[in-house]
Amino acid sequence: MRLWELPDQYVLEPTDGSSPSQCLAISRVNGDISTLGHVPSGGANQRVHTEEVYGVAGIIRLLAGAYVPVITGRQEVGVYRGSPVFRVTALQFLCCNQKLGDLSPEEIRDEAHYMSLLKEVESTSGLFFSYDTDLTLNAQAAIAAGSKLHRLPLHQQAESRFLWNRFLLQEFIEAKLESFILPIIQGSFQSAQSTVNDRGVKLTIISRRCMRRVGTRMWRRGADSKGNVANFVETEQIIEAANFFSSYVQVRGSIPILWEQIVDLSYKPTITDLNLEATPNAVKRHFQDLHTRYGDVMALDLINQQGSEGVLSVAFAKAMEKITSDSIRYVPFDFHHICGQLNFARLSDLYDGLSEHLSRQSYFMTDSDDILQEQKGIVRTNCIDCLDRTNVTQSMLARKSLEIQLMKMGIFGNAETLEGQLDLDTKFKCCAWLDFAHSCPVLSSERFA
Repeated sequence: MRLWELPDQYVLEPTDGSSPSQCLAISRVNGDISTLGHVPSGGANQRVHTEEVYGVAGIIRLLAGAYVPVITGRQEVGVYRGSPVFRVTALQFLCCNQKLGDLSPEEIRDEAHYMSLLKEVESTSGLFFSYDTDLTLNAQAAIAAGSKLHRLPLHQQAESRFLWNRFLLQEFIEAKLESFILPIIQGSFQSAQSTVNDRGVKLTIISRRCMRRVGTRMWRRGADSKGNVANFVETEQIIEAANFFSSYVQVRGSIPILWEQIVDLSYKPTITDLNLEATPNAVKRHFQDLHTRYGDVMALDLINQQGSEGVLSVAFAKAMEKITSDSIRYVPFDFHHICGQLNFARLSDLYDGLSEHLSRQSYFMTDSDDILQEQKGIVRTNCIDCLDRTNVTQSMLARKSLEIQLMKMGIFGNAETLEGQLDLDTKFKCCAWLDFAHSCPVLSSERFA
């Protein structure tokens, strides 16, 4: 779309050829929004600044007026469920604050502080969008929702947990500005092509960061009283070959008990607040929500069972005793003690112990429009930061699932593994999971993500 910067308003003019076409007008005085049938004639004739933009992320109102985030840069990164996916490379807030002069000195100082925070938001990383398909829903959930949901506007299809600009969009939604509402997720998206046994294969990894308990690493820990946890991310690995489409979903999140750290200059800040009384209810609510959404849950706890982490390990295990059942299982695995520094081969022992349960959870697969298999459960993995130990373990589980899926598709023979397919193995490790692993600490370090 084309952005017109007129003296009294911003006008966003669709340029995709859709008809009938309405323009979005935003007052530069107070941020009032309306629609126009065309760009005002004065704007077309005057020398005004225009530029191409790729979407509007919503609107936020502060003391002096409104600020409108527009996408000024994008990069196509792949295709998800048949539609192009774009990464936001540049974001800019349009200022609609000409009432700034009406503020008191104290309000002007506050507004300047808020505006500095918005400048930080402009550099938010890991934002992705699609004009034609909902990125917030994993493939199985989207297909299960049926065609009735897909006829709705994208924002009505969206899973609110993963909608990064949910609150920014509220005013647009209330004004029914459907054609200008663009859902955005925060996470990562990697895609790679390979040839396996003379068959074309596409591997995609998409991650979705939950917006319910966001915050900077170490400053935001554990769960709240509703069971929402910090650093909660859903990761979907997709494999496509000919008519086959298959996905495997995992989640990660902070240890779902009520705990905090006071951040200082030490490498591992001391755990200062552990609310044992309120923890059982938070754990129960967290896992009830996971079970409702994903089916059976296996909680894979990778933290140290001794030292400072051991305090959390004991509290987590005790809380899980009260809710463990056939459908919710708790598996402690002291990653550092068992695997040491780099002895990741010992993860195979972990997998062997979980394989029967993982087989029951399965994965999602379709052949053309026929559903061959559904994923009936989820592995929820945590360490302290949900980074290194979690990345290594999740990639191991994803690798094993990928091998099983390729066998189901008839691309792999019995007992064939990724190690025997150099190109796919390299792209799995380097182009997909390594890039994903690199994006995780960046997202968890951002204050306004």
